[in-house]
Amino acid sequence: MNDSSQAMSDDPRRELAEFLRTRRTRLRPEDVGLEPGPRRRVAGLRREELALLAGVSSDYYQRMEQGRDVRPSEQVLDALARALDFSAEETRHLHSLAAAARNPVQLPRRYEPEEVPDTTLRLLHGMTAPALVIGRFLDVLAWNPLGGALLGDFTRQPQKERNLLALFLHPEADRTCPNRADTVAELIGMLRTHVAADPGNPRAVELVGELALRSDEFAALWALHDVEEPTRGQLRLNHPRVGELNLDWDAYPIPGNPGPALMVCTAAEGSLDAERLQLLAGLLDAR
Repeated sequence: MNDSSQAMSDDPRRELAEFLRTRRTRLRPEDVGLEPGPRRRVAGLRREELALLAGVSSDYYQRMEQGRDVRPSEQVLDALARALDFSAEETRHLHSLAAAARNPVQLPRRYEPEEVPDTTLRLLHGMTAPALVIGRFLDVLAWNPLGGALLGDFTRQPQKERNLLALFLHPEADRTCPNRADTVAELIGMLRTHVAADPGNPRAVELVGELALRSDEFAALWALHDVEEPTRGQLRLNHPRVGELNLDWDAYPIPGNPGPALMVCTAAEGSLDAERLQLLAGLLDAR
């Protein structure tokens, strides 16, 4: 089994170092216009090659990858992002990690449990589309009847177990979610993004540690340091009562401090998926 202590580092500088290292080793010299040359012993770019592309000294970049007390400027971070051909999501993640690394010692904080406002619950239950309220770390906090119909027996799990990753992070879920592996990778990328914004949150530490112990798949994907913006995506389900559903989802932040978001699933108007959603809603009404 995996050591949960390896799942999420307590040192933000180590998180920054690991993110840079994983991205550097993915990029081939020919991808950035360099000659590969003979006798390469490392995967991807060498540290000195990346430093040259970013316009920083090799020693400075090496200290960053070693997790030492280096506090790169915004300009250096942007230069590294360009050299590594980062997406906008990866660039924002890099800046978040660097911000945490600049202030690794944090004063103790009081963490309140995530709660769903009454106004959001009223909105949720007034919606005709399947909808869920998802916490920062993918905990399912509330749902409307049609959203619950999509989740099935998952809604009967203890509150601590109601996490979207727990829903998909086992091979048996391949039967109900044909693109399960892609969905899991996307969810882990979303979780990584949120954890970077609040690395000391006890729920984040607990969840990542538990998932790394229980699932080799999670541990392997978590080590990749992939990130996703938790704003929209696609969900494909084989529902036992209405058949296959191909749905789009969008996440709408709930007003206030960073926290839960309203996740709404929809289908294209006039599509077979929309008809099957209507059928599922009718089955609920018939109870």
